[in-house]
Amino acid sequence: MGNGRIYEDGKYAIQDVGTIYVGCKFTFEELLECEEVPFKFRLVCERYLLPEADLEDTLETHLYYLDPKSFEVKILKQLKAKIKVNLLAVKENLFGYASNEYITKNLGVDELCSLKPEEKEELGMVIQEIAVSKFALMAF
Repeated sequence: MGNGRIYEDGKYAIQDVGTIYVGCKFTFEELLECEEVPFKFRLVCERYLLPEADLEDTLETHLYYLDPKSFEVKILKQLKAKIKVNLLAVKENLFGYASNEYITKNLGVDELCSLKPEEKEELGMVIQEIAVSKFALMAF
């Protein structure tokens, strides 16, 4: 996998000093096999997220339908996870014409779970990326 293709496909893992960013287009099977994704994150996914998912599920789909009462939400909160989403917004230009544009927001796990799938669909939500704290990941 070349870096350009990985990023375009939404399948990437990058990190800075304190955070790991993972693209949400990975299936769990791809995620667990991808050497670019830090081992500890793959381990947490395998032990805590995968039992509630299927290997063919994407991380995006799994987060989209996350149950607010699930154990996974507790795990993601402990990891201080932030989910980058794109939302459809109507913007007016100077001449009063409205157009649809996507805006990007970072949501906490509680914010993401507070929306039902129907509400997410109305907002045109697309889950793009999950970011987790390296420091919090060390606790696992």
